[in-house]
Amino acid sequence: MSSWTDSLRFAFQPVVNLTTGTVAGLEILARPETGDVLAEARRDPGLDLGLAVSAVRAAERKETLLPLHVNVFAGTLADLGGLNPLHDVVRQAGRLPWEVTIDIVPPYTHVPWRALLDAVAGLREQGFRVCADGVGDGDIPLRLLADLAPDLMKLDAVLLERPAVVRSMRTLCEELGALLAVEGVETEGQCATALAAGAQLAQGELFAPPARLPAAEVFVPPPSPGAVAVTRPGPSVREFVRPAALLPAAASAGQVRALLTGSPDVSGVLLVDRAGVPVRSVHRSRFLLSMSGRYGHALYADRPAAKLGDPPRTVGVDATAWEVLEVVAVGDRGRTSDDVAVVDAQGRCVGVVRLADLVRALAETRVEEAAGLNPLTRLPGSDAITAEVDRRIAAGRAFALSWLDVDHFKQVNDGAGFAAGDELIRAVGRALQQAASGGTRVGHIGGDDFLVLADPEALDALVSSVLDAPWDAGDRPVTLSLATVLCPPGGVTDHRQAAACLAPLKKAAKALHGSSWVLARAGTAGHEVRRGSERAPAPAG
Repeated sequence: MSSWTDSLRFAFQPVVNLTTGTVAGLEILARPETGDVLAEARRDPGLDLGLAVSAVRAAERKETLLPLHVNVFAGTLADLGGLNPLHDVVRQAGRLPWEVTIDIVPPYTHVPWRALLDAVAGLREQGFRVCADGVGDGDIPLRLLADLAPDLMKLDAVLLERPAVVRSMRTLCEELGALLAVEGVETEGQCATALAAGAQLAQGELFAPPARLPAAEVFVPPPSPGAVAVTRPGPSVREFVRPAALLPAAASAGQVRALLTGSPDVSGVLLVDRAGVPVRSVHRSRFLLSMSGRYGHALYADRPAAKLGDPPRTVGVDATAWEVLEVVAVGDRGRTSDDVAVVDAQGRCVGVVRLADLVRALAETRVEEAAGLNPLTRLPGSDAITAEVDRRIAAGRAFALSWLDVDHFKQVNDGAGFAAGDELIRAVGRALQQAASGGTRVGHIGGDDFLVLADPEALDALVSSVLDAPWDAGDRPVTLSLATVLCPPGGVTDHRQAAACLAPLKKAAKALHGSSWVLARAGTAGHEVRRGSERAPAPAG
């Protein structure tokens, strides 16, 4: 009697790291030649589990070292309460559970939440990583998504038409400690949008279509001119994680040599204990040099590879790129090219980072920041401030956006000279920076115009330190004008609307006598004069 497995084949599609341009994992996709096994699996938890088990066995036959993504319906998890047969087959294949991500596939309608959450907790206890698939185009409620706290979220590429939604999901991922991926990417434009909106991973026809043979290399288009990815102070090490080549701690030098010679892209091997905790790090060049020396193979081939390894360098999965550099800097200079193991809260290896990836990304960040700085004040321009405004809007945070300039600056330049005018601008910029508290961002948008983004509660102290100070240029007294719009959560939709709210306030502030401050609330008519006085009307005639 024929079985559903007789007409079933599997294809592999790479999940790509947009930062490093490398393959971060392989999603295993069922490809039935007849019938609709997937529709049946949606209704039959046992069949769905059988598909997942067969997917891992298919990957074992392809002898791929890359991490795997296996699809399982949400209803299957809730009904079965776990995936013990999948855990067993992963171990039988010589894999570690944390090398496998369970992509939880919708629908979620009519799935009992508590049963699903308990099943996911069981998966995590076994070591599996968890992905919420179909977010944004599926039916998963946000409350359930937050309770799941997945390690990865996959968005459908249709959401790239709404970049603000993708940015908001990136913010949610940061709060949950998850990575963000976009699936179904087909064009270079979609790739650029995904990167700019903050996605760290992606998959789709653009990079590589599903294929019977796992792809180790993919096409990743270079960033388009002017495209700037979403960045945060101290980028997370999660953005640079590559798959790790793992072997048991007791592996022989011959086993390590076979892995390295068969995988030229592997720069090193981590030896891990049964719990997946790194115990030794074997560097490719140093290891092969020892093995290729005189009598090297005879001496070492059957001996434990750990004798040719070094203590592993590790960082937590929540570390920043700068913290990784500190780990490398304090160690042996001869090991600067060694991979750094990234470990989870239990100390299990979830991947490695390479120093070259970190240095390149941090250097590009510094170059981009330097290109955006005003040459007079060395403050960032409007792009940096408006990008942060959009991030705060997406995060649902209240903020105050202020515009400040020097009154009658042309007359200052004409009367005191451009050198005195330049020094005044630099002094105002320094004062704003010194008055800025932790969450305040100061930008110089050209001429005598400044933008200040702050938390509402930080406004009074900042305004007092700047407006109460005496200002002059070439012994000529100078006054400043400040306009502020308070934006509560949901008060504005993006930075353009916030800037539009500032325009009439700027005009109102300039109409006042002396150093002035005008404040309004987004969505509310009128404004409040906090500093300055009405100008006396000009005498008739």
